[in-house]
Amino acid sequence: MTIIPAIDIIDGKCVRLTQGDYNQKKVYNENPLEVAKEFEGAGIERLHLVDLDGAKAKHIVNWKVLEKIATKTSLKIDFGGGLKTDKDAEIAFNSGALQITGGSIAVKDRDTFEGWLEKYGSDKIILGADVKAEQIAISGWQETTSLNLFDFLADYTAKGVKYVICTDIAKDGLLQGTSVELYKKIRTQFPDLQLIASGGVTSMADMEALIELDCYGAIIGKAIYEGKLSIEELVAL
Repeated sequence: MTIIPAIDIIDGKCVRLTQGDYNQKKVYNENPLEVAKEFEGAGIERLHLVDLDGAKAKHIVNWKVLEKIATKTSLKIDFGGGLKTDKDAEIAFNSGALQITGGSIAVKDRDTFEGWLEKYGSDKIILGADVKAEQIAISGWQETTSLNLFDFLADYTAKGVKYVICTDIAKDGLLQGTSVELYKKIRTQFPDLQLIASGGVTSMADMEALIELDCYGAIIGKAIYEGKLSIEELVAL
């Protein structure tokens, strides 16, 4: 399973939110590049970089942070947050993203998202499926839709989506464990989907449970920043 640390960006700084709430923000480092270099130095190869300003503004904002990390490290970066137009996608790829994640756009502007799949290929595009009680949430989690997660996944796997990041918002940032039962259901119904678990990964027991489910990857954020999990033990795992 691929270990994917997360760096979330607001005002160019490395932050974490709790359950997607912009009012529950904690700044961990003024310099995201420093954090990325620490990850790289410990043997990490992948990075999940989220433009939280972009998610709110509904267009890419922190592409310079992406560019800096992409040019000054060898990390393979998936980038998301506010990607709404072909121009946003182009800027992200030109700034060094290996993959981009589309969540809200996959709900609100299917033509554009499907156009990305066609133009860049399914290896480059990750479907962002953020959920509250198995309903899809969008717009930086500010809005819950009536879309059922499993219908959403069935629809997009039929369109060729191979990678999905699924975040259970109820778990995110609380350091109380991850949604093993939810991921088990996804793995059972969509065994060929490359599932990246996100939200609440706090302990080695969580990691072992996700490995047991044969998840493709796990995104880990606050647990690293709060010292619950060390990069070294994750790399060793």
